[in-house]
Amino acid sequence: MTSSPLLALVASLTILVGLAIDRFGGAWGQPLVSIWVWGLLGVLLHRSAGLRLQLLACLVIATAGEVVLSLVWGLYDYRLGNLPLFVPPGHVLLYWLGLYLAERLPGRLLALAPWLALLAVSVLALAGLDWLGPPLCLIFLLCMRWGPSPRLYVTMFLLSLLMELWGTWLGNWSWRSTVPGLGWPVSNPPLAAGAFYCVLDLISESVRRRQRCHAV
Repeated sequence: MTSSPLLALVASLTILVGLAIDRFGGAWGQPLVSIWVWGLLGVLLHRSAGLRLQLLACLVIATAGEVVLSLVWGLYDYRLGNLPLFVPPGHVLLYWLGLYLAERLPGRLLALAPWLALLAVSVLALAGLDWLGPPLCLIFLLCMRWGPSPRLYVTMFLLSLLMELWGTWLGNWSWRSTVPGLGWPVSNPPLAAGAFYCVLDLISESVRRRQRCHAV
């Protein structure tokens, strides 16, 4: 795994196959996936020295976000009622993959994605299927407008949607039918769930910028 394309392929397969193994691998499925994902994270940290602090920041923020959104707020639930150990490093894998793919994102998709997201979220909200979508979509659009890495935000928005569709279809996790404390209807998954990842990326990127400022 000396080249980025091969490492990107391994990261992608880890997410796709790892979720399937977690779901159908029995008692040993989740522990084995956790060991593999943490090991792959170690490889990424070793081979991406320039991104190391950024990736570690992503790990810390993603862990805190999972605790708040799942265990405390109860916005979604993992199938065993826990926070799987592969989930926090899995966020870092997805983030690294987003950084890799963002540079290759077609310009047309960059321009169309926000409008398509806004249209789809509006349709679901008007149909009474997902009221969490509009505020999440607003966060996504704000990141696109004022954030420093619009290509990354679109890439992560799309990647996370694919991962959410795959994970909820397999049954690794499920979103509550209503937002706890608010009673808003929520689809499983929310189409704009990628907005959470955009915020994660924005904060992680700020760590990198601060590091550069201190270095100067």
